[in-house]
Amino acid sequence: MPKMKTKSSCKKRFKVTANGKIKTGQAGKRHGMIKRTNKFIRDARGTTVMSEADAKIVRPMMPYSR
Repeated sequence: MPKMKTKSSCKKRFKVTANGKIKTGQAGKRHGMIKRTNKFIRDARGTTVMSEADAKIVRPMMPYSR
């Protein structure tokens, strides 16, 4: 059976942690920072763990990231 392909968009955007959770960048930081509060900008630094409902959508696109 041939190898399954990983979605290119997923391998660029997501990583899988050792526990199998999906790590992603924080949303809402591309533009419009003037209207955001300093607390929002501070809290949105770095990465976050994706919610389980969204992770169910992404996992099938990354077959080798177990």
